[in-house]
Formats: sequence, structure tokens, C-alpha cells
Amino acid sequence: MASADVVTMDKIVALCKRRGFVFPASEIYGGIANTYDYGHYGVLLKNNVKAEWWRAMLQDRDDVVALDSAIIQHPRVWESSGHLAGFSDPLVQCLGECKKRWRLDHLQEAAVERGEDPSLVRCPQCGGELSEPRDFNLMFKTQIGTVADTGSTVYLRPETAQGIFVDFKQVLAVSRKKPPFGIAQIGKSFRNEITPGNFIFRTLEFEQMEMEFFVPPAESQTWHEHWMKARFDWYTDLGVREDHLRLRPHEQDELSHYSSGTSDVEYLFPIGWSELEGIAHRGDYDLSAHQQGSGEKLEYFDPQTRERYLPHVIEPAAGCDRATLAFLVDAYDEEELEGGDVRTVLRLHPRLAPVKVAVLPLVKKDGQPELAREIRDSLRRVGQTEYDEGGSVGKRYRRQDEVGTPWCVTVDHQTLEDRTVTVRDRDTLEQERVAIDDLPALIAGRLAQPWRSPKA
Repeated sequence: MASADVVTMDKIVALCKRRGFVFPASEIYGGIANTYDYGHYGVLLKNNVKAEWWRAMLQDRDDVVALDSAIIQHPRVWESSGHLAGFSDPLVQCLGECKKRWRLDHLQEAAVERGEDPSLVRCPQCGGELSEPRDFNLMFKTQIGTVADTGSTVYLRPETAQGIFVDFKQVLAVSRKKPPFGIAQIGKSFRNEITPGNFIFRTLEFEQMEMEFFVPPAESQTWHEHWMKARFDWYTDLGVREDHLRLRPHEQDELSHYSSGTSDVEYLFPIGWSELEGIAHRGDYDLSAHQQGSGEKLEYFDPQTRERYLPHVIEPAAGCDRATLAFLVDAYDEEELEGGDVRTVLRLHPRLAPVKVAVLPLVKKDGQPELAREIRDSLRRVGQTEYDEGGSVGKRYRRQDEVGTPWCVTVDHQTLEDRTVTVRDRDTLEQERVAIDDLPALIAGRLAQPWRSPKA
């Protein structure tokens, strides 16, 4: 069972806006439904999430190569993949006062959870009757060229995977790889969601971290099991509490048309268990579809066995924004200090923390600021650093706690005498005196150590 938690989505949203992690886009014009901008700390955190994904896919392996495919693909890509015909959600509209549109499947799922008859759902906002459902394609259309006509219609990609499949032959030819091997990419995708919501969990534009692993058909089940474990372990290795994670196999009626088996890595958000990542066994559906649609042979020829085959595909597909949100939620903590004061702290894995070290002069005089900046500069190559001299040192500690900075280095009067500083640990609040010259090695060593959340 998951342990009790103080975090709520309202607290996460408030912290993200207060500290500049994430805030509504075009807010001075009233914003637009579920589009968000990432501020300084949000960019650093999200980049660290992506860097750890690349580390797991490329740096720690020899059987995956990188790709960055175009957002706008030839329209026939989406025809062959089935997105034009089948990438849709059941849309209903309230016939009562509010006239809002809803995804019927979401309303029915919520009714089942409440123990109600899903065939009798009504508008959750005003209680009005709902229209008959109709299919709503989730892809955004746009035009290329100077004249908007039928021949110029293209689409913003709803997933990054198809760019990998249509580049399979080219990558295979130049990468000197053979199945089993993977092609990985991170990139923006766009979906015209009917009911976006829950902060950055579901948005109109989002970033995906997807890898397609091409395998001999006889090895596909073994590799599916391998990637389910590898992807679950990625989250726990980065500090997510294991009792807040689960690997849930899809029921038969949940499976996508291309999948013979999919399991989701789910996290226990304040909104309930929700998907972070799917690991799907796609078979040869995609390569077969694009081979037929393009007329290009996409088979692999094994020179040793003289066998020609379409590889099967195992796809771990993660949402970067959802992963970032899960790391934020899992890290959020409140701690009561002496005197009844409450400290808000993000207990992020140090490798994910936006800032690794903050350097704070105790006072803004006597040469302390100059020496603090010198120390900051010496630590830049170890990780992202920050210099902070505004307000009392206690308030500066609190600011750094709220953005998840694991270590604060304080320069004081003793520093000027013996070139030692105080290093404060975010999680334990312990402080130790360390020689300035030893700081880079100390911080680098701590970043390399395994880490477990104090909340676990």
C-alpha cells in the first residue's frame, strides 16, 4: 500500500507557478485551455529528465541509436498508419445549459468507478442530457504552400513513432545495426484533446520519449518482458517510491488495434493511478502498413540465416511532461520544524534537481560575495549552480528547498580565514565544514552515488 502523502495537485500547481517551474501560456490574454510554458527551473528539470532517458537508452546500451524525425510528415504516413481513419475519440456534447463537450469513454469510466450505470451518464457540469456520440479525430490539420487547398493539407504529428518506422530502412543501412536493435527519439507531439486537464498531465502539445525496438519475431516476447522491467526500474532508480508505481497489463478490450500486448507503468498521482508510459508489443503492424502504403520493401535480410523478415517491434513510449509531473509530485514534501514552522521541500533525485548547488554569502560585504562567486564558478562543470545573496540566509535556504537544490554552500567569516565553507544537505539538514578546494570532488561524488527518497 502507498503511504499517506501531503501533496495535492493544487499544491503542485501553486509551487510550480510561485517558483517558475510551469505556468499558463499566454496568460496576459487569458490563456488557452491546457497550454503551459516552462520557466527556468522547469526547463532545467525537464532537460534533466530527458538526459536521464537518453542515458538509459544510449549511454548505458550499445543496441539503440538516436533519431530526430520531422514533426510534419507526408500525409500518406498517417493514412498508412491508420491515424486518418481511426485516431479518434467518442465525442458527446451537453444538450443542457453549459453546452460543453466531453469524451464519452471518460464519463463512462468515471460512472463505473462510482458504481453507476455507464449507459446513463449525464453532463458532469450541469447534469444535462448528452448528444449521440460521434468520432472526433485528434490530429491538428494545417496547410503548406501559399494556397489552402486539398492537396496542401498536412498534419502535426500525434506521436513520434511513425517517423521512426518510415526511417527504419535508412537507419538500418547507415547504423551498422541488426535486429535486435532500437531507434529512440524525443520530440513534440500534438493532439486536439476534447477534455485536456489535470495541469501538465494532458495537454494539446506535449513531449514524448519513444523508442522502437526491432526484434526477430521469435524473440519478441522475451524482449517485451525485458523492456517492461527496464522501464519500471528507470523510475525507481531515479527515486520514485516503488509503492507509488505499478505495472498494469491492458485488458483485451483496452488494446490498441496494433498491439498483441501492452502494459502501462502507472503512478499514483493525487488524481489517482494514471499512465506514465506504455510498453507495447506492436508486432509487425507498422512496418507492414508502411511497406504496403509506400511500395518500399522494409524487410530485414539476415546474411547468416539467409532469412528475410519484417521485424516485430517493442515500443516503450513515455510522456516527458507526465514523467516530470510524477517526479515533482513524488518529491513534494512538507516538514514541521522546531517552533511549528513548516518547510516545503522538493526531495528530487540529485541528478534530476534543476540546481545542484547554491552558493550563498552570509553577508553582502567583507569580500564574501566575491569569494562566493569564485566558488560558484569552480562548481559549474560539476552541475548547474546558482548564486543567491537576496534576503536572510534562512529565506534563501527555503527558496532552494522549494526548487529541490540538494546542497547549499554558505560562505561566512570563517571562510575568509581558513577557506572552508558550510555545506548544507537538503534532506537531512546536516551541515559540515569543507575545504573550498575539495568541493568539486565532493559534489561530483555525491551526484554519482545511488539515492533513495527519504519519503520511501
